[in-house]
Amino acid sequence: MTRSSRVKISDVARTAGVSSPTVSKVLNGRAEVSPETRERVQEALRAHNYQRRPSGKQPRAGLVDLVIKEIATPWSVEIIRGAEEACRAAGIGLVVSAVHSAQTDAQRWLDNLAGRHSDGVLLAVSNLGPAERERLDALGVPLVLIDPMGDPEPGIPSIGSTNWAGGLAATEHLVRLGHRRIAMIAGLPNLLCTQARLGGYRAALERAGITPDPELLRFGDHFPPSGESAALELLDLAEPPTAIFAGTDLQAFGAYKALQARGVRVPDDISVVGFDDLAACDWVTPPLTTVHQRLVDMARMAVEVIVEGRADGGEPSRLELATELTIRESTAPPA
Repeated sequence: MTRSSRVKISDVARTAGVSSPTVSKVLNGRAEVSPETRERVQEALRAHNYQRRPSGKQPRAGLVDLVIKEIATPWSVEIIRGAEEACRAAGIGLVVSAVHSAQTDAQRWLDNLAGRHSDGVLLAVSNLGPAERERLDALGVPLVLIDPMGDPEPGIPSIGSTNWAGGLAATEHLVRLGHRRIAMIAGLPNLLCTQARLGGYRAALERAGITPDPELLRFGDHFPPSGESAALELLDLAEPPTAIFAGTDLQAFGAYKALQARGVRVPDDISVVGFDDLAACDWVTPPLTTVHQRLVDMARMAVEVIVEGRADGGEPSRLELATELTIRESTAPPA
């Protein structure tokens, strides 16, 4: 093994006093690096005798990695389905890894990735720490974010949904039906999608001349138990809401359970709207009115970005797919 083959991007970054992504930008000829920083990085590259492998001569691995936080959820099933369909159409394989919340899971996945080749990584509603991101960058594997948790870093393609518009449409639908006390059961407050859906909810209320009531807002973790507990808290208010907008369909299903336990009828006593449009929305009773987001298309398009080489040194892109309200039987005018 030669000296240059042992040098990592992180070694060059440390010498130059910059981050690993900055070194990658210099290697890829990106324009957003200042001349002084670029010269410092180039000096460090020369000092380490760093030689990047010619990307054009690298054989395709025929594999794409999908890294997801949870596998056994309807949301994850839709993402996996879209990625699998796109990979099958491209004649390549798909490797699915769950990192949950444990750092050891991420390290184990990165160890596996280092031991084989991959044409790219799809990161779906998950987050890698700085150490994991630096290691992934050092491996030189392209990355695409699906429904990113926060603002994507410059140069990393991402595909998400128009969450603000979806929150607006859901709430405006309830306003048009005549509801004034509209509660929201939101997701994790630090997530970009939660903030956007909450922003749309508040904007719809303000457009209708309704002052958002803090006691009608609850946060959860996107799953049914949090929707159930939040709905119970809302029902215990001195003046309960006449409608609930849940930040995810799973939270809406949890709210259904709470309402049923209290003998509250949907939509006769209270209307419920979800977000995602999972397949189960047609099968719950009553069928759930929800905001449709194109989960399968998000994953399919993310694979296409990898296959077409647009995630490797190309122009960064942030794509948001349009959402659309699907009206079913869980909403009606207030009693």
